[in-house]
Amino acid sequence: MIEQVRRYRFFLILLLINLAILYLHPEIGWQSLRITGDTLLEMLAVLPPIFLLLGLLDVWVDREAMMKLMGENSGWLGISLAFLLGSAAAGPLYAAFPIAGVLIRKGAKLANVLIFIGAWSTTKIPMLLFEASAMGWKFMVVRFAVDIPGIALIAYATEKVLSQRERQDICEQAKSELQ
Repeated sequence: MIEQVRRYRFFLILLLINLAILYLHPEIGWQSLRITGDTLLEMLAVLPPIFLLLGLLDVWVDREAMMKLMGENSGWLGISLAFLLGSAAAGPLYAAFPIAGVLIRKGAKLANVLIFIGAWSTTKIPMLLFEASAMGWKFMVVRFAVDIPGIALIAYATEKVLSQRERQDICEQAKSELQ
């Protein structure tokens, strides 16, 4: 029971804050609860398909194939695949993290997983098309050209800054969270 409370402490704290706002300022409190409910419904619409895809990824792609495609010795293939997967993805950024956990568990290189997350957050194809229509093709191309090396640079710098033990801890954490 104590472990459950500790695990959900932030949710419980936010619930108490919401209830206090509802008590002190009912109009703001109801608006806050409505927004919270809308966000919860959005998450419930996004997460089940993501977890279904995670299950399929887990079953269909064996560890050796993932290590060959995105592992330590994958080189440009791993980088390109990470960018492609992240850019072709749909959905909010919080949906990328369970997928990143599965990629780590399957043996993907940490830098490639970080590239995947970076591509998901900044180079999604629908977002690029929207940018081109709203701000022009020149802006979109310049931003995209800056983002690609920037994401890779940040991913590899992050991997280099982390010690071997810290990288192992990240991998162990990803493995334990998915079990």
